[in-house]
Amino acid sequence: MGFLSRLFYGTEKDKKGPAVEKRTLRNLQVKDFVTYDLLDYEVVGKIHYNDSGYTWDAYQLASAGKNIWLSVEMDDELEVGVYEKIRIPGLEPGKKEISYDGKTYFLEEQGRAYVTSFGRSENVNGAEMAYYEYLDEAGESYLSVEVWGSEVEVSKGYEIEEYEVTILAGS
Repeated sequence: MGFLSRLFYGTEKDKKGPAVEKRTLRNLQVKDFVTYDLLDYEVVGKIHYNDSGYTWDAYQLASAGKNIWLSVEMDDELEVGVYEKIRIPGLEPGKKEISYDGKTYFLEEQGRAYVTSFGRSENVNGAEMAYYEYLDEAGESYLSVEVWGSEVEVSKGYEIEEYEVTILAGS
């Protein structure tokens, strides 16, 4: 290709544009889209948690009138969960047992994490938070309690399989 052709028409590399990284549940980005349970969601926020080197991500997903959180962590294997915010008045974070909706949940894990956040969630970027993870007797339902300063957020969730989520890169 001659100099004038490159000047006026660009190179083949210029015409292709930037390469898009193949998306997985481990590298979703704000503005990507996912389909779960027959609904399409946009990734509108992401929080990356770091508890002394152990890390996981939570993606804020928005659809018409519905918001959920997709939790992704690599323990011995990939663990994926879907959570929705709930209210439990008078909840004391860190209690050994919590009763909610006719079930008893038992404290499984707790700790403190520093977060990096993006999109709608970036207002907590750089914050430190405390977390408490609870599991019901049947091992099917989770409560996630997060303490952000004086604010307590509670979400109810359950595990899903990786194949239940379809991803479309947004950029």
